[in-house]
Amino acid sequence: MATARLSVIRDGHGGPSTIESNVAERVVLMCASALFTGLSRHECLEIASCAKARTYARDELLFMQGQPVRNLVLIQSGSVKSTQLSPNGNEVILWMNGSGDAVSMPAESAACSHTCSARAIEQCRALTWEYARLQNLLAEYPQIRKNISQILSTQLNELEERFREVATEKVAKRVALTLLRLLKRVGKQSPSGVEVSLSREELAQMTGTTLFTISRILSKWGEQGFVLPRREAVLIRDPQRLLEMGDEPEG
Repeated sequence: MATARLSVIRDGHGGPSTIESNVAERVVLMCASALFTGLSRHECLEIASCAKARTYARDELLFMQGQPVRNLVLIQSGSVKSTQLSPNGNEVILWMNGSGDAVSMPAESAACSHTCSARAIEQCRALTWEYARLQNLLAEYPQIRKNISQILSTQLNELEERFREVATEKVAKRVALTLLRLLKRVGKQSPSGVEVSLSREELAQMTGTTLFTISRILSKWGEQGFVLPRREAVLIRDPQRLLEMGDEPEG
């Protein structure tokens, strides 16, 4: 079955070696993703052969709040932010996702709509599965449905933690914890540290504070050298020191 599907993928898409290399890359990504935990390499190969490759430009929408759910998207490279608009038009960032993360989780009903919008923070490569094909895969591989439930449960737990932090923690602590989460999810290693691509405005949204307060905290940490604020990013040079600073009194 996989051989037949691979032969179809080759048609019009270059030589066999290129296609096989692309599929092998997909399988490596999928085997490391929480969405496909518990599936064998052969099963991931079968599922990968059903996917379509997409490239999203910087700032391009993957989908919009209120639109019908049409695809499951698995990020291969780059990062994506998911945002939600309030009735009065205010925007809040719910998630930032990177390589191996799934966005646009499938619902039981094809009539379900997106509760948020997703936009590429930078150029992204992704795998997509159409809704109808995905339903067949869920029936054939019930482990995927279990994994989706686990991912959604983990997201709910994180939302609860973030709510508690907003209600009980000082701002510096909230900023430190948010940056440490993002470091693991979308951080990019560099010779100077780990860079998290987001603006000060976005960090203020995620931590429930003001742009002025974020600028003050990052400037203070920047003077001490363990965090370096940049125009559209934060470079974290010492994660342990960042966590410790979050525990210190604000001043």
